[in-house]
Amino acid sequence: MNPTPASDPSPVVWDECGAPRSTRFDDCYYSSAGGLAEARSVFLDGCDLPRAWAGRRRFVVGELGFGTGLNVLALIDLWRRTRPSDDAQLHVFSVEAFPMPVGDARRALASWPELTDLSARLLAAWPRRARGFHRLAFTDHGVTLDLAVMDAAAALEAWTAQADAWFLDGFSPSRNPLMWTPRVLAGVARRSAPGARLATFTVAGAVRRGLEAQGFQVEKRPGFAAKRQRLEARLPAARQGQPAPKPRVAIVGGGIAGVSLLQAFRAMGVHARLIEASAIGSGASGNAAALAMPRLDAGSGPIGALYAQALARAADLYDQTPNAVIACGADQIEVGPKDTGRFDRIALSDLFEAGAVERLTPATAAARLAETGAVGGLAFRDARVVDPAAVLKIWLDGADLIIAAVAALEPAEGGWRLMDADGREIARADLVCLACGLGAAGLAPDIPLTALRGQVSLVAAAAPAAVIGAGYAIPTRQGLLFGATHDRGDADDAVRADDHRRNLDLLATTLPGLAARLDAAALTGRAGVRAVTPDFLPLAGPLEAPGLFILSGLGSRGFCAAPLLAEHVAALALSAPSPLPAPLAEIVHPSRFAMRRNRRLGRSAKVQVADPT
Repeated sequence: MNPTPASDPSPVVWDECGAPRSTRFDDCYYSSAGGLAEARSVFLDGCDLPRAWAGRRRFVVGELGFGTGLNVLALIDLWRRTRPSDDAQLHVFSVEAFPMPVGDARRALASWPELTDLSARLLAAWPRRARGFHRLAFTDHGVTLDLAVMDAAAALEAWTAQADAWFLDGFSPSRNPLMWTPRVLAGVARRSAPGARLATFTVAGAVRRGLEAQGFQVEKRPGFAAKRQRLEARLPAARQGQPAPKPRVAIVGGGIAGVSLLQAFRAMGVHARLIEASAIGSGASGNAAALAMPRLDAGSGPIGALYAQALARAADLYDQTPNAVIACGADQIEVGPKDTGRFDRIALSDLFEAGAVERLTPATAAARLAETGAVGGLAFRDARVVDPAAVLKIWLDGADLIIAAVAALEPAEGGWRLMDADGREIARADLVCLACGLGAAGLAPDIPLTALRGQVSLVAAAAPAAVIGAGYAIPTRQGLLFGATHDRGDADDAVRADDHRRNLDLLATTLPGLAARLDAAALTGRAGVRAVTPDFLPLAGPLEAPGLFILSGLGSRGFCAAPLLAEHVAALALSAPSPLPAPLAEIVHPSRFAMRRNRRLGRSAKVQVADPT
C-alpha cells in the first residue's frame, strides 16, 4: 500500500536554480523557461481559451496534475479578464495524488508577482492533503475548484461531471506511467463533454494512440521553449447550443439545510427564494450553539469519508463567516471497550489531515478536561462550535424570504406551484428543494423520515472546551449547553424537567466533576425535533418527480453535513459538477431505500425460480 498523502513528507526538492522538482518522480513541476508562460502556451492556448468559453454560462475544466496550482491560477486569471458574463461559472476539477505542502507551493508561486492576489487566496485556502475531494471557491469570480487527492483513475471514476477542456499535466509518461494508462485516458474520454478540447505537453506515442483510441482527434503542435512539439486533441462533436434560461428555485425550510442551499445556489450565480413556515431557525437549528463534528462509528469507509469531507468543508465555510465560530476543536472521549481500538484506527486514518486528529491517553484527557479518572479519547482540531443564529443571519443576508407554510406541491408548466393549506399559491418555481426537516415527508410521497426529539440543557456556568462522550457539552456565548436526549418517534418540542435530569446523567458519565457542580433547578433548555432516516444517513439529491430535490434527514449532524450536502444538491439541480465523489453521493441518494427493496425482491425471485418448492 502506498503511503497516504496525509502522512507523506514533502514530495518537493529545489534545484540549483530554485525550481521545484518531484522527489517521487524525479521530474520538474514546470519548464525552467517559465512556468506561467508554459501554462498559458500549452494549456490555455492549447484548449483554445478564452474563445471556447465565449457565450457560455458554465464552463468546466479538468486537470490531471495539480502540482503547484500554477495552471489553475493562470486559468482563473484568464477567466476573470474574459469572463463571458457576471453570472458565468467556471468549475475546475483537478487531480493530485501527492499534494505538496503549502510552504513549497508558496515558494514556487512567488515567482509570478502578476498572480500575487490570486495565489495569496489559493495559498490561504490551500487544499488539504487528506484522501478525498476538497472544494475551494473564488465566488467573486464565479470559480469553484474541486481537488481530488487520489490516484487519477480512481478520481475519474469518482467524479460525475463532464469537462469542456482538459489539461493533462502529470509528470512525463516515462516517469509517471500510471497517469497515462489506457484506463486513465478512457476515464478522461468518459468525463468529456461533446466537443471537449484537450492539451498536454507530451507527444509520447502511447499517449497519442491512447487518445485516438478513445475517439479524440489528435494533432501535434509546436511545443513551448526548447520542447519541439506538444499535443492538442478534440472530440468530434458539435458544441452545445445556447444556455437555457436560469431556473426559478424555491427552497422550503429556513434551518441550516435550507440556508445552506440558499448559500450554495448563490455561490453558483443562481437566485433562490426561501420559504419558511414560521421563523428562520425556529426548528432544530435554533439552539444557542451547535457542534460540527464527524460521525466516528463509521470507521474509514464511505460513511466515515462523507463526514470527514463534510467537516472539512463546514469548518472552511464557518471560518469565513464573521462571528460564526464560538470555539475550535473538540475532544471525543471513549465510552465503551470497543472505542479503544476504533479510536486507534481513526487517529491513523488518511481521511483526516496529518495532525488534525490526536490520540489522547487517559492522562492527557484528564488534564485537558480537568477531571479525575478520565479515559482516553481523540482530539479533533477541525471540529467547530458555531453560533447558529449568526450563521443563519449572515447566510440569509439579502435573500428573497417568504414566511408561509407550504402544504402541497402541484405540477405546473414544467415546474411547481407551492400551495398553502387553503389552496392559495405561495410561489412558482422550476426547481424545488425540500429542506424542511420532518415536514418534507408531507410534501413528497415515500420519504422515509422519522421524528427524533432532542432536548438540550443550558446553564450560565463556565464552559469547558467542546467534549463528546455519551452526550456532549459545548460552550455558548453565555455559558454551557449539554445533552442531548434522543427520543425516536417523539415530535413534542415542549421542554421537560425529567430530560434535564437525563442530560445531567449523561454529562456525569464524561465530566462528573462538572455535573456535580450544576444545580438541576437552575437549568433551562430547548427541545427540537430532528428528522432521521432508517439508516441514520441524510437524504440529499433528486426525488422521483422532475425538478424536485431534498436535503433532509440530517439528524444531529446538521451543522456538520448541511454545507457540503447543500452544494451537492444545488449542483445536481443545476447540472453542475458536484463536490461529492460518486460512492458518497450514492449513500445519501434519496432513492437508496427503494433500490435496496428492488434488489431484495430480485434476489427473492431468483431463489423461487431455483427452488420451486
